[in-house]
Amino acid sequence: MRGIEQIPWAYDLFMEVADRTGLQKLRHALARQVEGRILDLGCGTGRNLRLFEMTSKVTGLELEFGLLARAHRRAPHVPLVIGRAEELPFQSGCFDTVVSSLVFCSVADPNQGLAEVSRVLDEAGDLRMLEHVRSTNRLLAWCQDRIQPFWTWLTGGCHPNRETEASVAAAGFVIEEHEIRGRTTLRCFVARPRKTGPEVD
Repeated sequence: MRGIEQIPWAYDLFMEVADRTGLQKLRHALARQVEGRILDLGCGTGRNLRLFEMTSKVTGLELEFGLLARAHRRAPHVPLVIGRAEELPFQSGCFDTVVSSLVFCSVADPNQGLAEVSRVLDEAGDLRMLEHVRSTNRLLAWCQDRIQPFWTWLTGGCHPNRETEASVAAAGFVIEEHEIRGRTTLRCFVARPRKTGPEVD
């Protein structure tokens, strides 16, 4: 069975409900003041693509062709690419910002995906994420663990209990604490490549 994430009309309907109940505000926070060369990683049906500054050079990447077709109808001026987070078809350092919105909960190998993000991101760039995360509330985390198998089956890949922030830190990024927004299980945050100082003999 294909999950919601692989059925374009169902996914779009699901996102429409989510946007109307608060997700849209976080999308705007994600895209606010983002300029330059932008990769919208896992752009889905293109709900983020029209939020970026018109002066920016935006590229959308999505694994599902049906979702990408809807994204093209929403933002026909944006170049779109079919691809996987784990094998980004771009040169190293070619983006100023990588944006992911409800993506890394579904990436098959999130660690490899984050390594690829690090590769294509300019050393002074930003990773901006709006993701499901494992709750720090023990009861909510327990509920996430219990529902995860069914939810992953229903959606076609989403794991709502992943510790994505820990994975981002392990991939060599520093999460800017003052730029975290959202709720206990859904957060929007900015991360930047960890700067390494000169070696000392």
